[in-house]
Amino acid sequence: MLAVAVSADPPANPTATAALAVELGLPWVIDPAVATAACFTHLLVQTVERLELRELGANTPGPVYVDFTGGVVAHRRRFGGGRHQPLARAVGLKGGAMPTVVDATAGLGRDAFVLASLGCTVRLIERAPIIAALLRDGLQRAARDPDIGPLITERLHLITADGRNYLRGLAENQQPEVVYLDPMYPHRQKTALVKKEMRLLRQWVGDDDDAPELLAAALRCAQRRVVVKRPRQAPMLAGPPPGFQIIAPNTRFDVYPLNRNSLK
Repeated sequence: MLAVAVSADPPANPTATAALAVELGLPWVIDPAVATAACFTHLLVQTVERLELRELGANTPGPVYVDFTGGVVAHRRRFGGGRHQPLARAVGLKGGAMPTVVDATAGLGRDAFVLASLGCTVRLIERAPIIAALLRDGLQRAARDPDIGPLITERLHLITADGRNYLRGLAENQQPEVVYLDPMYPHRQKTALVKKEMRLLRQWVGDDDDAPELLAAALRCAQRRVVVKRPRQAPMLAGPPPGFQIIAPNTRFDVYPLNRNSLK
C-alpha cells in the first residue's frame, strides 16, 4: 500500500512544506531520515533546488521531478524535429497553425512543453494531486529561466482536475481546438523507464481504465481533432475508430478529425 509524507531536505523552511502537506492532505515529516522507519513508501521532498518524489527502501530508483530547463526535455525542444516530428503532425501543426490544446492527461508535462515550444497554448489537466504538485513546481522554476520563462508563463496553464469532468464542464467558447490524450497503458517490458517516471506515474495514477470515457468526453469537446498517444502495438481505445494514424518507431498517434478542414 502506498503511503507518502511531505518533508524538506535539508530540514529548512518548515512553513512551506507544512503548507504543502495540508494542501495535499498528507502527513508532514520534519526530518526525512525518519520517514522509512515510520513506514512510508514515498516522500515528497522540497530540496534547495526543487520538489521531488522519492521512493523509499533498498534498491529504489532515484527521485522523480519535473525539469523543463535541462536534460531530455530541453534536448527534445532543441533537436526533436520541430513541426515535422510525429507529435506536431498529429496535433495539426502545419504551416502557421498554432491550435489551442487541452492535454487532459498531463503527467510530467513533457509533450505539453514540446507543443508550447512550437507555438501552441496548452492547458495541462492532471488529476493526481502529487503529480500536479511536481508539475507546478517544475513550471514555477522554468518560469524564472531567462530562455524559456516567457514561453512557460504565456502558453502553459496547469489545472488540477479529472480530465473527464473538466472537458464536460467547458462552455462552448472555452473548448480547445485539439484535445490530446496519453492514457496510461499496462507495459509489460522492463526497460529503464517502465523506467522510474513511468513506474511512478502508474503507482499514483493507475492504468487509466476510464480512458474510453475520457475519449468520449474529448470527442464531444474538441473543435478540430482529438489525438490519442499509444504504444505502437497497443490496441485502440474503445469507441469510434480514428480517422488516421501517425506511426513513430515506438509510438502511435490515433487522430480523430472532427471537421473537413483537419489536415493530416
